[in-house]
Amino acid sequence: MSLTLDRITLTYPDGDGRLTALDEVSLTVPKGSLTAVVGPSGSGKSSLLAVAATLITPDSGQVIIDGTDTTGLGRSELTELRRTRIGIVFQQANLLPSLTAVEQLQVMAHLDGRSPRTALPRALELLDAVGLRDQAARRPHQLSGGQRQRVNIARALMNDPTVLLVDEPTSALDHERGAAVLDLITDLTHRRATATVLVTHDRTHLTAVDQIAEVHDGKLTLPAAAV
Repeated sequence: MSLTLDRITLTYPDGDGRLTALDEVSLTVPKGSLTAVVGPSGSGKSSLLAVAATLITPDSGQVIIDGTDTTGLGRSELTELRRTRIGIVFQQANLLPSLTAVEQLQVMAHLDGRSPRTALPRALELLDAVGLRDQAARRPHQLSGGQRQRVNIARALMNDPTVLLVDEPTSALDHERGAAVLDLITDLTHRRATATVLVTHDRTHLTAVDQIAEVHDGKLTLPAAAV
């Protein structure tokens, strides 16, 4: 199993008390499978993703990434874990305006201590995988919203993560482009054998996911194994 959340509880200060964002949440996402996390705004979806990404430490429970229990790991160890095993696709692409599509990916290799030049074949391979090999030399302002999100996805895969966490990737896209992006994420999950968690408010295009997890008031349920 590549991602396991075991009895995760997360609270935040709320006046004189604590607000429970996640309440004894457990979720297992096997390698090569896609789990969609759905629920209303404020239900705990984003908190779940942040905990899975080791960006927030829960009050209790375990986050296990590719067999590694992250409980008790120090800041530098968590940074290394995120860099090598976790790919994060944020809601907004946040591409660097001055860099071309291929350079957006090469900079990830640089952050990992590798030469951008030696990382070029891998970067081009991933752009090809998301259908943008012919756009490699274009900068963000020369790409459509859907193309920028595809670069965002390719960038998250640059360091060959075992876990892929995707936050509302279709929120800024129209119906057709949103469907294409979700199809791409599904395809890449299966072909690259990542354990993928997709947070989304849009249930329209979830016909190919492996499981759907619903979050309401911090509690998670799995109403169906597949759609």
